[in-house]
Amino acid sequence: MFAVISDRGRQAGVRLGDVVSCDLNTDWNPGDSVTFDQVFLLSNEGDVKVGAPTVEGASVTGEVVGHVKGKKEVVFRFKRRKNVRVKRGHRQGYTQVRITKIDS
Repeated sequence: MFAVISDRGRQAGVRLGDVVSCDLNTDWNPGDSVTFDQVFLLSNEGDVKVGAPTVEGASVTGEVVGHVKGKKEVVFRFKRRKNVRVKRGHRQGYTQVRITKIDS
């Protein structure tokens, strides 16, 4: 079974047992159960349901695995001949969710 879900604007294709990185949500603690109600597409062995915009009555349930940081993005600002050199880094926070159930 395959589903396309939306979590606060970011879409992800998921299967049972997948671990999905969602945007950081500090309200979710490891071990909590999370339900995604916005399901755009459901596929089950050739039977495909496409929502307009969402599939009615469909939901995806997952369990929060933990919070992680992504890889470091380096931003370097430089102006030649002006002695302007600024190096900054950023690591985006993510919440990892393991998909446990897909309801149609």
